[in-house]
Amino acid sequence: MKLKQLSLIALIAIGFAACKPKDSFTIDGTFNNRGTEKKVFLFGMQSSKMVAIDSTNISEKGEFKFIRKTPSVDFFRVTVGNHEFMLIAKNGDEIKLEADLADKSMAYKITGANEVEKLSELNAIRSDFAKQVEKLQADFEAKVATQPQNRAQVLEEMKPQYQSYINQLNQQIIKFAKDNKGTLASFYAMNTLSPQEFEAELVKFADEVKNDIKGNATVDAFVEQMSALKAVQVGQIAPEFTMNTADGKAISLANYKGKYVLVDFWASWCQPCRQENPNVVKVYNKYKDRNFDILGISLDTDKAAWLNAVKADGLLWSHVSELKDFNGETVKKYQVQAIPASFLIDPNGKIAAKNLRGDELDAFLAKTLR
Repeated sequence: MKLKQLSLIALIAIGFAACKPKDSFTIDGTFNNRGTEKKVFLFGMQSSKMVAIDSTNISEKGEFKFIRKTPSVDFFRVTVGNHEFMLIAKNGDEIKLEADLADKSMAYKITGANEVEKLSELNAIRSDFAKQVEKLQADFEAKVATQPQNRAQVLEEMKPQYQSYINQLNQQIIKFAKDNKGTLASFYAMNTLSPQEFEAELVKFADEVKNDIKGNATVDAFVEQMSALKAVQVGQIAPEFTMNTADGKAISLANYKGKYVLVDFWASWCQPCRQENPNVVKVYNKYKDRNFDILGISLDTDKAAWLNAVKADGLLWSHVSELKDFNGETVKKYQVQAIPASFLIDPNGKIAAKNLRGDELDAFLAKTLR
């Protein structure tokens, strides 16, 4: 599993002294150990995307300064070389940023706004996690150095500890977001969570934040996306659809009413999907005579590649496709943003579970299909 490089946050400044400029914000920065870096860039949000909005030179002392205006409190990012530092600012803020470019954890000091203590708390949470993972990585490399033939075994032994760190980080982030409700800092924190694993929490958070943070394009886009996801949450009636098989036969979700059906979104080019297929085949063979079926929905655009993968992986259930990648109507209706993605639908047409993998799917069906 790849670990995303951690980017630390700045802070939201709400109050300011009367003598401070109210129509712009400033970022005074100092980069220690800048090496050969001579240019620093400032990115801002435009149409819910980060785009470069300014750049400046770094002095011999590692100093730089930005003065910008923003319609409302928003996200910004300072970038130098391969280093990125996320900020939150609004007009009137006088932000001071200090970082050591030789520090692999990318920790930094930031002052100049009222919520610095809370955002420093989030900074500390993420920094502690990075240190834990760094130590775990060092322990792994030390063990492998003494027993290189057991690399895979050592990795498996250390995975639970890594997952424990991940779980602790996620719970601390959720707590931070709840404790700082109504700020962009809490919004940023929640959006560092896995969208698949914490979908229900994100949907609930969107309902709360839409009334607390208004007028921010990034937040508005998030709220709109989460609103669409409500229709495909566990417990909801699964959206109806009709699609064609490779030979033109129409198959509807309604055809499966009265039994459990796994609606499986996948593609021949998706390696995680192909790796999961043996598990799906195993589950199908085990439960196909116990009121359970599978309907595969391919995101392929190449019909031949789709059918070859079905044959190669031994997928004996029905398969349909619109051959439109992520642009298919059913894919959009189910808000599929990444694959593999699956929806287990019960005999009454309700979504009973989502994205169950391997042993999780087997365990769920073993408990349910008695």
